[in-house]
Amino acid sequence: MEIQFQEGGHQQWKADILLAPALEGDNALEKCPELDAACPWLAVAPAMRDVRHRQGEMAVIYGHPDLNIPRVLFLGLGKKEEFSLQDLRLAVGKALQQCRELRLSSVLLPLSILASLPCGRDRLLEEVIYAAHLGLYQGNFYKKIDASAPKDPEYFYLAATTLPSASQNAARRGEHAAKATLLARRLANLPANLLTPADLADEAQSLAKSFDLSCSVLDEEAMLNLGMGALLSVGQGSVHPPRLVVLEHAPREHAAEAPLVLVGKGICFDSGGISLKPAAKMHQMKSDMSGAAAVLAAMTVIAQEKLPKHVVGILACAENMPGGASVKPGDVVYAMNGESIEITNTDAEGRMVLADALCFAKKNYSPGILVDIATLTGACAVALGDELAGLFSDESFLVEHIKAAGQTAGENFWLMPLWKNYEQKLKSDIADICHTGPREGGAINAALFLKHFVDDICYAHLDIAGVDWQEKATSLCPKGATGFGARTLIELARGGLE
Repeated sequence: MEIQFQEGGHQQWKADILLAPALEGDNALEKCPELDAACPWLAVAPAMRDVRHRQGEMAVIYGHPDLNIPRVLFLGLGKKEEFSLQDLRLAVGKALQQCRELRLSSVLLPLSILASLPCGRDRLLEEVIYAAHLGLYQGNFYKKIDASAPKDPEYFYLAATTLPSASQNAARRGEHAAKATLLARRLANLPANLLTPADLADEAQSLAKSFDLSCSVLDEEAMLNLGMGALLSVGQGSVHPPRLVVLEHAPREHAAEAPLVLVGKGICFDSGGISLKPAAKMHQMKSDMSGAAAVLAAMTVIAQEKLPKHVVGILACAENMPGGASVKPGDVVYAMNGESIEITNTDAEGRMVLADALCFAKKNYSPGILVDIATLTGACAVALGDELAGLFSDESFLVEHIKAAGQTAGENFWLMPLWKNYEQKLKSDIADICHTGPREGGAINAALFLKHFVDDICYAHLDIAGVDWQEKATSLCPKGATGFGARTLIELARGGLE
């Protein structure tokens, strides 16, 4: 769907349907005189008496088919005091799905109608565009094409007498964020036989070329020479060897700055290795690379928008499989920093690939800020459920920036403790550190293990287990990968981190 701008008065408006979001108790025609002027037939339409704008309510009002605007779709947003941006997103996503079902080619939104809603016009506009793209995503890539199935609308028109550059920029920000989220979803939904670590590295190189990012890929020989035994141990049981992908956005005037470094867990399939997972829902482990997908997607927007900031993205990619060469419980391996790690459960593999990726980031980039994102622990999902991601950091200003970025993105984070006393639970009798602690406090133990490889760098760990996949479809996402985290990372880079 293409976003286009229609400048000029309401006489210039033309589309198959007009979207009219409104609050309960408001008269949309009074709140938006342009709507009344463009569609005078609404005032005498009998169906208007039934429109209440209650939350979740949708009503299509029909005019004559030969009119420039023959339909108006009212989106109920509920009471003003209860209004939220998520309500708006859900309403717009549902509206675009209905437009598709009605087989409409073009949709129009008058910007003046947003003026009666809280939050400010451009902020609302960004969310409308974001939600419109998300609502149309289906993810059924491998089904036979049904020629009779309804197609997505071709055009989304934004109409105003004049469209200031701030509004156009807001629309483009929403579009960029949506496309990044959908890229992250697409990658996380790909079956593991179609997205190996090498395939993910190839995808990153292709995207880097398109978006003018520098990109380098370390194969297993390069990682072996760097002493990355933790990452290599995870992939040694698979026929598909691991990769470390490094993406860099370094504008000339900012290249010397200590960068923001984003590190993503990229386990393209996680069987659990020798510590084999139960069969139930194991097929969903194709999405265990959601953290890497989020980082890759975010880096494309950071480059596309030419953000004035030095940003590095690192994808730690491997496949965790059982086999004769697999790492075994009780094995000891060495991380890139030279420390030995005792492995007690091969299904705790994500922290192993991240440990070496964090060491690599620290040694090669001296980050100003370091953030990793990973579907790391089932314990975090048990603690926080499917609407909250875990945020672990001792840096209060970074915590506030991440929470604010998540709030802008519609992605919620909950601060979890890095409880120092639990560090003793990671002690090993035979190595410098054990990669797991007891089951109790599992998400905290995993975060402390990662922090061990960061030292004094300003650091945050995002555990997105539980929010990376949804079982029930909504108007913004079908069943499957959610793309959670991509927009938060974009907003974090867009923000004023110093």
